[in-house]
Amino acid sequence: MSAGHLEAVAEIERVCFSSPWSRQALAEELSNPNAVYLVAVDEGLAVGYGGMRFAAGEFYVDNIAVLPECRRRGIGRQITSALLQEARRRGGSFLSLEVRPSNQAAIELYLRLGFLLEGRRKNFYTKPAEDALIFTRRFL
Repeated sequence: MSAGHLEAVAEIERVCFSSPWSRQALAEELSNPNAVYLVAVDEGLAVGYGGMRFAAGEFYVDNIAVLPECRRRGIGRQITSALLQEARRRGGSFLSLEVRPSNQAAIELYLRLGFLLEGRRKNFYTKPAEDALIFTRRFL
């Protein structure tokens, strides 16, 4: 992700999440040395993105989002796979993420990519209120 992607990624946030990150919050990640953000581009347009942070060999996904009209085309899989590859390249021991139990499509994707369900965070999400399932892909 570069500064040129910020408007499009902020729009993806607004469309995909009930509590979206601001453009400013996304911009701050560009200078975060412990963050990796990737943008999926189709025909010159940003159609999805994913980001993660890391510390001490542990990688945590912040967000993965694909515009609704671009879903079911493998973009989410490509973004998630690229984050996994980058975490491994940087010597990570695992990549972990949270997902709403109601997001069955994402859960199926994570399972296909080798993630395992490792926990639940009660009342993690708002708008609407929902627990988070914790999925982790271990490398070691």
